Amino acid sequence: MTRTLVAETQQDTVVKKSLFRVHAAPIAHEAEALDFFERVRVPDATHNCWAWRIGGRYRSFDDGEPGGTAGRPILQAIDSQEFDRVAVIVVRWFGGIKLGAGGLVRAYGGAAASCLKQGEAAEIVPMQRLGFHASFSLLPIVQARLAEWEATQESCCFDETGATLSLDIPLSRSEAVQAVLQDLLRGGPVRVLDDDEQDLPGEQDNPVR
Repeated sequence: MTRTLVAETQQDTVVKKSLFRVHAAPIAHEAEALDFFERVRVPDATHNCWAWRIGGRYRSFDDGEPGGTAGRPILQAIDSQEFDRVAVIVVRWFGGIKLGAGGLVRAYGGAAASCLKQGEAAEIVPMQRLGFHASFSLLPIVQARLAEWEATQESCCFDETGATLSLDIPLSRSEAVQAVLQDLLRGGPVRVLDDDEQDLPGEQDNPVR
């Protein structure tokens, strides 16, 4: 079961007089992770080491610690607890006692894992985005069924005959919802949108949830 954090969380850990302050947060994009790191990092700390994962994409950063002893253990803490869409930064203040490579791996990884364990987490439900055009008469019928489908309307772009909609549907329900939509649309096309088609052009209203 893949999970993400519900909200930001923080925890302090002391290892041989070094303070390891961990901040973890849910993220949706790499830019959001970098903004989070910039907001919580401490410039005068000894090290600000971090990692993030979003699906198959990830990055880690040792910030001056020996290679592979900080960022990678943080990433391993994310992965070992089956987290996704999460960013973790560990801020270290050196306490005067060297930990060695193995000690650093255990300290950074352990601090990150402990912080993630204490945070409130939620299961990530795989979603699929569908796009289609509905006439003005059909639009309220579709929108009235969103709750039944556990769907979120992400965009609604009006034209002279109706609106082009994009809906986020739980992947497990997508096939059934597509069949219903094609029946309502009397054979009109229902497309599965890829990442390049997430934002449809036109005037958009507020999302309906």
